[in-house]
Amino acid sequence: MEGKIGKILIVDDDENICEVIKMYLESAGYATRVSNDGKEAQEVFSDYKPDLVLLDIMLPHIDGIDVLKWIRKDHGTPVIMLTAKGETFDKVLGLELGADDYIVKPFEPKELLARVKAVLRRYNTDNDNKEILKFEDLVIDINSYTVIYNDQEIKMPPKEFELLYYLASNKNRVFTREQLLCEVWGYDYPGDSRTVDVHIKRLREKLERGVNWQIETVWGVGYKFEVK
Repeated sequence: MEGKIGKILIVDDDENICEVIKMYLESAGYATRVSNDGKEAQEVFSDYKPDLVLLDIMLPHIDGIDVLKWIRKDHGTPVIMLTAKGETFDKVLGLELGADDYIVKPFEPKELLARVKAVLRRYNTDNDNKEILKFEDLVIDINSYTVIYNDQEIKMPPKEFELLYYLASNKNRVFTREQLLCEVWGYDYPGDSRTVDVHIKRLREKLERGVNWQIETVWGVGYKFEVK
């Protein structure tokens, strides 16, 4: 992270909103770059390598959801979605695709700043001083958000990775769906427990039973990463 606080990419087609956000973030010590359309945002992202992205939904050329998908193909960079009041936006979909938070416009600059600080703090805390988990045929690296299974890298969205890492770092411990929602998605996540089931299903499709481990369903309770 550049400097003590970090770099933020602001992506919104409203130049006035961008200017206000930029002013408040820079007054708080953040470095910023601004983009007003989705295609340009991709170019700026690649060049600037921000520590966090504020991403509007409705953008010219490429919309915010597609920009988010593009970021998530190769990067775990935190993303906060910006959405206008009354705008049709599936909050659950946005978070499922890998957004870390969302905020509805119009918003108070202080609220946005608080969200930025919270996401960056959570991201840095989650990644600082955490071990690389190694099993006989599986390596889970929190530092690079990569999974190596049978000597092959397995691509997965951030939430799938975080769910796998959380279960594997608490091996043989049983968690309810509600506990996993709280720990992996956050206590105020607007989805329901079926989200966990869907992510477990996707993990199992990518990772078969290991040499000495498996993602096990504990009927009537939840899930655990069992190591024998």
